[in-house]
Amino acid sequence: MSLIERYQMALDEVARRMERICHALEQGRVEYALVGGQAVALWVATRDPDAVRTTKDVDLLLRRSDVPAVRRAAREVGLDYFEVLGVGMLLERSDPHPRRGVHLIWAGEKVRPEYDFPAPQVGDSQSLAEGIRVVALPGLVQMKLTSFRDQDRLHLRDMIEVGLVDRNLLAQLPSPLSARLEGLLLEAGR
Repeated sequence: MSLIERYQMALDEVARRMERICHALEQGRVEYALVGGQAVALWVATRDPDAVRTTKDVDLLLRRSDVPAVRRAAREVGLDYFEVLGVGMLLERSDPHPRRGVHLIWAGEKVRPEYDFPAPQVGDSQSLAEGIRVVALPGLVQMKLTSFRDQDRLHLRDMIEVGLVDRNLLAQLPSPLSARLEGLLLEAGR
């Protein structure tokens, strides 16, 4: 198998995993929202599919109280729930490697104790693709500004570049996050 074939297979596996778990949660009537790089990719695709970056994992926003229903839905599609170092994740039953897991973010809770702001609520979402709910843009931007790692800044720049994020969002953000976004907008000449 060529390198290009292996690369394409890896991308396809991530997309299939995302679709499987999202559809399983829909079938199980579990409210969720896609967050992280996959959410950024879907939002960017609404404006410019050529600007979409690949990402290797799937992050889901869920209510902690829904874990029993999440476990049932995940089992139906070959995923099992694990908690590693306090992080909930769904791993492939056939190959349970955390790098290929579906990482769970708890709605209304801080992703990391040192973060100033919690993750959004699950209801702050919308359907961008059939059967896949994605966190609303302001919540996604706030999450990216809160964590503000290199990859988060890159995702924010992508959303700025395609016109999803602009100065209109500044007033909706808490002061420290507004200042971070202002810096990125200035850097982009916006």
